[in-house]
Amino acid sequence: MAKWAEKLQVSTSGYYTWLKGKPAREEKEEAEKKLVKKIFEEGKGTYGPDRVCGVIRTRGGHMGRDKAKRYMDGMGLSSIHNRRRSRCLTNSKKSRGDGYPNLLRNEMPIMPRYALSSDITYLRTAEGFDYLCTVKDIVTGEILGRHSSDRMTKELVINAFLAAHARYRLEEGCIFHSDRGSQYTSKAFMDILESCGIRQSFSRVGMPGDNTWSESFFANMKKEIFHWRHYETREQVRMAVFEFIEVFYNGQRAQKRLGYISPREFFERLQIQELSQVA
Repeated sequence: MAKWAEKLQVSTSGYYTWLKGKPAREEKEEAEKKLVKKIFEEGKGTYGPDRVCGVIRTRGGHMGRDKAKRYMDGMGLSSIHNRRRSRCLTNSKKSRGDGYPNLLRNEMPIMPRYALSSDITYLRTAEGFDYLCTVKDIVTGEILGRHSSDRMTKELVINAFLAAHARYRLEEGCIFHSDRGSQYTSKAFMDILESCGIRQSFSRVGMPGDNTWSESFFANMKKEIFHWRHYETREQVRMAVFEFIEVFYNGQRAQKRLGYISPREFFERLQIQELSQVA
């Protein structure tokens, strides 16, 4: 033992103290690994070390990113996120003049349900593309409405908005932000927004970053449930989208921006905070 103490450059008593505490350290490490694996699985394979650590903190624990990464690497746990990007679908050639203001450049919301972001994406199936339009609350990140179709028409956008409005009764003055695609600039859709008292806002031409809220949602959704998977039918895709949005994304998926809680929990906390201030 003295030989090993000398090699480790510690005293003999120090070496025995270290040796005596080894089982406890190994037990603690095993418990930490199990916790990391549990949180990773709760996130359905989408969490990296940063988000795993964030969730641990929200539950009253503590773990450094380097340790979490070391555990994940050792257990072969890796987030399914990658850098793939989807192509733009909507055509804004007919909407390049004045009359399409970007209200969110000077009026960023601080309250939920005050500003919405919308976009369209395509999802590949063996039957052909299925098109999905979503309406997202910018403050909480919650998806308020959605609609799917095998065609990318103005009705796709109209039905997604009406779904959100019917479910949440959006207040007059709310901002609806999108790109300048023909679906969003159609007279039928603009008339519906006007009749509901909703103000319409648009991204600048060639600036997809103006609608990063919806862009990032679609990127995450595709990475988490579509890349590397095959869907035979549009119905299968729509069921996957329903489960991802209504069960996982809105209600369970921890988001760093929200303090590592889900959009729905964040909204509920804001409501409780507002009620306590009124009281």
